[in-house]
Order: sequence, then structure tokens, then C-alpha cells
Amino acid sequence: MWKRLQLVKDNASSHPKTWIAVGIGVAGIVIFAETRRRRRIAIGAHLIGNKEDFGAFLERFELLPFPQPPPPAARLSLAGLSFAISDIFEVKDHLTGFGNPDWRRTHEAAEKTALVVTALLKNGAKCVGRTVMDELAFGITGENVHYGTPLNPQAASCIPGGSSSGSAVAVAAGLVDFAIGIDTTGCVRIPASFCGIFGFRPSHGAVSAIGVLPNSQSLDTVGLFSHDPSVLHRVGHVLLRLNSVEPKRARRLIFADDLFQLSKIPTQRTVQVVSKVIEKLSGYHAPKHVNFGKYIASNVPSLKGFCEVSTNLQNGILTLKALSFAMVSLRSNFCYHAILIRYEFKSNHEEWIKSVKPKLGPDVSDRVYAAIKTTYENIKALYKVRTEMRASLQSLLKDDGILVVPTVADPPLKLHTKKWLSSEFLDRTLALTSIASMSGCCQVTVPVGKHNDCPISVSFLSFHGADKFLLDTVLDMYLCLQEQVSFASNSLPLPDTNGSMDASELLKEKGNAAFKGRQWNKAVNYYTEAIKLNGTNATYYCNRAAAYLELGCFQQADEDCSKAMELDKKNVKAYLRRGTARESLLRNKEAIQDFKHALVLEPHNKVANLAEKRLRKLLS
Repeated sequence: MWKRLQLVKDNASSHPKTWIAVGIGVAGIVIFAETRRRRRIAIGAHLIGNKEDFGAFLERFELLPFPQPPPPAARLSLAGLSFAISDIFEVKDHLTGFGNPDWRRTHEAAEKTALVVTALLKNGAKCVGRTVMDELAFGITGENVHYGTPLNPQAASCIPGGSSSGSAVAVAAGLVDFAIGIDTTGCVRIPASFCGIFGFRPSHGAVSAIGVLPNSQSLDTVGLFSHDPSVLHRVGHVLLRLNSVEPKRARRLIFADDLFQLSKIPTQRTVQVVSKVIEKLSGYHAPKHVNFGKYIASNVPSLKGFCEVSTNLQNGILTLKALSFAMVSLRSNFCYHAILIRYEFKSNHEEWIKSVKPKLGPDVSDRVYAAIKTTYENIKALYKVRTEMRASLQSLLKDDGILVVPTVADPPLKLHTKKWLSSEFLDRTLALTSIASMSGCCQVTVPVGKHNDCPISVSFLSFHGADKFLLDTVLDMYLCLQEQVSFASNSLPLPDTNGSMDASELLKEKGNAAFKGRQWNKAVNYYTEAIKLNGTNATYYCNRAAAYLELGCFQQADEDCSKAMELDKKNVKAYLRRGTARESLLRNKEAIQDFKHALVLEPHNKVANLAEKRLRKLLS
């Protein structure tokens, strides 16, 4: 190398032009390298966004609305509104990334714009950019290892929810008036709940998916976010091409009591708030109550094929776990995406995965390659479950019914939570989201304030094709709902009052007699009256918990047992009954601790021993 440089030096001393040529060459190399470096930085900044937009945007651009027709034409219905789109909608001459850089790198710019985006532009709205999403729409947390996790404006230390995380965050932060994403297993409803905004999953097939990258076309639905119910209503009408006028009809709200047992949110913040609204508004029938899981067990016989051997279909919540298993494989913490999604994802993208071998985040990679490697038998049974689910919802709701359910069971997880720590979170969340996903029915997530500094919500769900009826109902209820939310937020629970000990004991004995006669509701009422007279007796709470267990009111049983333990730390029955309640609520890790504690107090307790062994085997 040194000899070559010496040769250049000797030649250059006699030929000065050589130095000029060398200098120009070196300068060219330096300029080329610097240009590439700056270009990479610019592209990175362009794609990933910044903290000012809460990390919501992947790419900023403007698609201007179609021109306003001249008078006397009416003003375009969405004029003046701005919106964002998830990285799954095609825009002419733009790359669609599907949440993954290798997808963006290996695909050409779109030749046409998605029909849903065009419809919004035609009606006067302006698109301002593309938002971050989970890779390949495989996830419900909203985290993306390539582009970062959008910051939840309502709970900065928590996940925003996904897969349409960026769209939800853009709305929650007030960056746009509304946004669209894809809802497959809850990918609009979950982030709407976690970010404290409205989320609308239309009836399956009601909104065109042309120009939208498919994940699982049997479940994929174009969904909508907004922080204003009137905007949700207006945009919903545009997407669904609805008539603005329709005769008003009475509404019948049905509360899924067993599903609210899954929720960790006190019912006075959800069920009671909605009940008060119904009382105050005209045009609403008296609310009904249903054990939804047991209803599905009786009306969707094909679900039996998706139940684990130990599952008793009379336990309604386990029935919903079977439903979510038909949609989502829950047998492995790292392999929870849908059986149906796996099958259809493989059909759509197997060739690309095998040829490109894209760089994927660890959890996404596990799920994607599990989908590609899996063979599928009896796939027709999955489609049969869908058909039966839709028919069962139609039968329950008829033409005036709305099912009231919790959107999610838990508050949002903290950022960077390990997936193995959140398997119960997934079980409980997907048991709820699978109802609309597997039936194809429409659902609206409605924010109802905060609990422990995290947004909370309820969901209204109606039969397939009842989208206008559902949107009209949400708009009709919301002002009154806001008043009740404010009242509930500022109210304090009433303390227990003490009274005559003899009278409370008499009520307890009446409760015991009703319990033995299998009159569970009557027993609950007697024990409740006893507690009002003497709120310091652990037995009263423990006995009422036993009656609640028979009624399937697992959350109330859990709370009563916890109160009994505060009063008597050696109450074995309280640990056994709370363990049973938590197992029924799919909180298996907590349940096993209760059974273990019962064994510490009574080492030879057969019930605790069998339950502890059963759960240990299940968790392993």
C-alpha cells in the first residue's frame, strides 16, 4: 500500500494535474457519503415523527379534500375536519408499510387510494398523514420495535393499545378530528378504551376494504376513532353511506352481568351510570340482564369443539374463553393470535414471508412463523362458529336491542410489560373482544371517565347491520351519560353502619336457610341486611360470597372474601371461595396463591389441594 502511495506521489510531482484529479475524487467520495448520511437522517425523521406528535405519525403528508360544489349545493358533511390513517391503507403514489420496514422496502407505491380514504376526501375531510401500528397488525399493545410506541396522552406510562395505536393517539392528543384503523381482534376498540376516546367497529363488510392490506379478511373491519360523538356520527354516516333520516324506535338495553364480573372497574362507574341514563331519557325500555356466557353456550353448539377437556360449558366465562380460542389461540403466551387469523394470514402472506424473511420484533416473529408453519384441519368449524354467533346475537337483540358490555377487563398495562406477565390480561381482553369479531356485529366503545388515573369505558353492541341504530343511540345518550359520569366520579361510597348484633345473627340464619334451599338471590339479600347491621363480621361476607358464586357473580364474591380476610386472616373458607372466584375470572395466578394460603392454614384440606394441583398443571 505504501509503495502505491509513493508511486502516486512521484508521478504527481512531475504531473501536478494528478493532484487535482485525486482531490476531486476524494471530495466526491466525502460529499457522496455525507449526502447519504443526511438523507438517512431525513428519511428517519420523516417516517418516525417526533415527540410533539406523541410519536403517533409515521409519515406526514396532505391529501386535500375534493372541491366544494357551488351553491345551492349543501356544504360537504365533513368540511373542515382533518383525519389520519393507519399504515395499512393504500394512498396513490405512496408506500404502505404495514408497520414493518421490510414490507415498505419490498413493495411498490400504491396505484390507487383506498376507497374508504377517497370517500372521506369526497365528503370534505383532509388527510394529514399515516400513523404507527403494530407490525403486520399482529398485536393489541400498540408497541412497534421499529418505529417506537406512540405515547398514550391519557396515561403516559401505559401502552396505548393496538394494533391501530397511532390513530388512537392522534385523536386522543387532539392532533386530528378523527382517524381510521383496522379492527380484527379489537384493534380499534382496545386503543379507544385505553386512550379515553370513542372507537367504532362497524358491522363486518359494511365498509369497503378495497385498498386495505388484509390480515384476516373474515374478521378485518375498517374502524373509526373520534373524541366527539357528533363527529363519530357524521363520519360513520359517510363510511356506511347511510340515510340521514330514519324513524326513531324504542331501545332496549341488555346488561351482560357475567362479563362485568371480569372487569376490575367498580360497577357503579359503568353499569350504574348507564342505568341512570336510561331512567332519565325517554324512548328506552326498562333494562334487562343476561348471563351472556351461558346464553352463548346454549346457542352456539359448535363452540364445544374449541373447549379444553376440563371446561364446563355451564361456566359462561369459560364459554367466552372457548369463543376467543376459536378466534385466538391462548394455549401459549407467545402464540396467542387467531386460529382463523393464522389460517387467513398464511393464505395472504406466506409467499412474502418465505421469500423476504423480514426482520420482525421477537413476539411478532414467533406468531407469524407459527402461522406459516401450522397446518389447519377442520377450518369449516371456525366459519360455523361465526354463523352461529351472528344468529344468536340477532335472536337476543332482535331489532331494538343493544348489549352493554365492558370494552376491556383490565386497565392498560405498563409500557414494556413482559408478555408472559400478561397472559391473563390477554385471556380476559380477548374473551370480550371476540364477541363482535366472531359475530360480525357492530360495537361502539364509549369513554366514561377515569378510574385510578386510567381511562375507562363501556361498549354498546348491536346486531349485524344495525350500525345507524347504534350510532344514533350513542349520540342520543352521551350528554346525559357525561352528567352521570361526573356525578359518579365525585360520589363517595357509603360506609357500613353498625346495629343490633342479635338482629344481624337472625338475618344470617335466614340467609343460611335460603342458601340451603338454593334460593341464592334471597340468601344474598339476607346476608346484605346482616352486613348493614354489623359490618365487622367476617362470616357474613364469606357466606354472601358463597351465594354470589352460585349466581356467577364472581367479582362480588372476590370482594366479599377480601373483606372477610381483612376481618379474619385465618378464614379458610374465604381463601377457598376467593380462589374459586378468581379462577372463574381467569385470574389463575392469583387463584393459586389463595389455594396455597388455605393449605398453609389447613394442610390436609382436599378442596384446596386439588385446586392448587389443577391450576399448577394449567399454568405449566
